[in-house]
Formats: sequence, structure tokens, C-alpha cells
Amino acid sequence: MHVRTYTVLLTALCAATLLPLAQAQQTARAQPVASSSEPAVAERTVSEWLMRMHEASRKRTYVGTFVVSSGTGSLSSARIWHACDGAQQMERVESLTGAPRSIFRRNDQVITFLPESKVAVTETRESLGLFPNLLQTGDSAIPAFYGAKQVGSDRVAGFDADVVVLKPKDSLRYGYRIWSEKKSGLVVKLQTLDAEGRVLEQAAFSELQLDAPVKMEKLGQMMANTAGYRVETSAMVKTTALSEGWVLKNGVPGFQPMSCFRRSVGTGTAADGMVQWVFSDGLASVSLFVEAFELQRHLQEGSTAMGATQSLTRRIGDWWLTAVGEVPQATLKAFAHGLERKK
Repeated sequence: MHVRTYTVLLTALCAATLLPLAQAQQTARAQPVASSSEPAVAERTVSEWLMRMHEASRKRTYVGTFVVSSGTGSLSSARIWHACDGAQQMERVESLTGAPRSIFRRNDQVITFLPESKVAVTETRESLGLFPNLLQTGDSAIPAFYGAKQVGSDRVAGFDADVVVLKPKDSLRYGYRIWSEKKSGLVVKLQTLDAEGRVLEQAAFSELQLDAPVKMEKLGQMMANTAGYRVETSAMVKTTALSEGWVLKNGVPGFQPMSCFRRSVGTGTAADGMVQWVFSDGLASVSLFVEAFELQRHLQEGSTAMGATQSLTRRIGDWWLTAVGEVPQATLKAFAHGLERKK
């Protein structure tokens, strides 16, 4: 999981907490213990599980240490403070490994403090919009592509949790094993699974305090305190793929276009930067980054993987495509083959 994002499931948990973390034991499996003392209840649908998890993240304050691991063998962690007040959400994330970094988020406004360089980068990170909004409508595609099944109970960071498996119905997306705190529904642990059920990536709280005394006013003051930092703004202009000259001639089943932006590259402006076109199926997301081809920078087409995050690079005429997403490589290839220049 990278700094840019979680899967939408983890975004519902704490949207700005993403550190590049890796998995220590790729083949580690949960061993949930079924509880025979609890009365039987009707099985929740995938939409009901996801809405429960999302609502918990919006309505509970908490402080905790979050650890993410993936197949590279590295391990990273962060300290998270999350506060909420109705529709307002605020978070503070302090990296505990790697270079020092503090991330503050107020709804879609994000500022990242880099103490070593004394730089603070501000940006707007628009929500994908599909989750949970589509869950509340009759045309949600999520149940068509995922099923949900509770497979037992477990304990994470001292909390009793329901263990739920979200299984994809095709090969274009990964599955998930989720630990949802029994009383609130808050996601306390999540594993991303490949088609064989192997763990590609894992994220979990190692320590968690629910309903902690986290004050939005205090977080707001810390977020606004840029004294001693050079403030840089990440330029991003909303646009449409069609107006930029791009169409997806063959859509990828389940994935809908969410947003499109023109972003600055290096010291340039958004006007001469790259286009980012974002798609989501409600859980997984894919970003298509398109920029002018440069022989000196764009040396070789290919694909890479880091945990559950896959990337693919490809030249399209005078343009260079970078596709990134927490999806199988075949899904990125489907996007790359379907992307077409119209101008």
C-alpha cells in the first residue's frame, strides 16, 4: 500500500494513512475461531458489511498504531489520530519508520510535512465517490462482482472482531479478508488476497484506543502551523478524459470512471503536466497516468509489482501510459489495451 491511497476499504478506515509498507509473512493466514455461544443471525450482504465498516470509520474517534506489510519483506508503521464531527473528518498520521513525515487531512484537504527538507506539500485528494455512495443506490455494481461471507471471529489489538471474506466473482480483482470490530464495525485488520487465497498485503492496528479524546480543533491548529516550512502546492486541475483526447474503447467490467485531473510534473504547471484518469469498482481502484513521451525518461515498457500494487508502462504513439492499481496485472493490461487517442 502506497502513500497515495488505500484501497477504498482502507480509505473508509483512515483515508490519508498510507505508507509504503510490506508484508512480513506472505503466506500467513488468519485462523478465525468460530463462536458457538453467539446466537445465529442472518448473514449480511456485501453491501451491508461495507456500509457498516464505513459508518464506523465516520462516527468513531480513535488513536492507534497502524502496521502494513507486503511481500517485499519490509515492514512499516504509523501513528494515527482520527477525529470526526458529523460530516467533518480529520486525521493526523506520523510515520514511525523511514523518513520522518507528518500527514494531516481535513476531508479532502491534505498537507504533508517533511521535516528533513522543511517542505510542506498541500493538495486536494478527491474521494473516489463510488464508495459508499453507490452502496446506497439500487445500481451498485459491488454485489455483482464480490460476495461476502463471515468465516469466524478473532481478536485484533485487544478487540473482538468478526472475520469476513470478500471474494471476487472474476479474475479482474483481488479478494479481501477483513477483521471488523464487533461492536462498532471498524476495520481493525485487512488482508488482500490473490486468486489462490495467498496474502499479498496486510494492514492492521497493533494497538488501538477507540473513542479517544482527539480534538478536531487541536488537529486543525497543528495542520495550519506551517511556520518554518516552505509551502508547495501540488497543482491539479479537474478535467475530462474526452476533452484531453482520450477514450476507453473497451470498458473493464465493473470499473467506472470516477474523476480525471491534469496534474503538474516536477516544477511545471498543471497545464503542461500529466492526465490522471481514475476508475473504481467500489473497492479496488485504477489510475491511468498519461503524459507526453520523452525518450530520455521513458526508457522501457514493462510491469512491476509491490505487494498488491501493480503497475504497467506502455508507449501509445507520442504518449506514455503508466497504469497503477491494487488489481491483478491482467486488469491493467485490459485498461492499457482499451485506451485510445481521439485527437
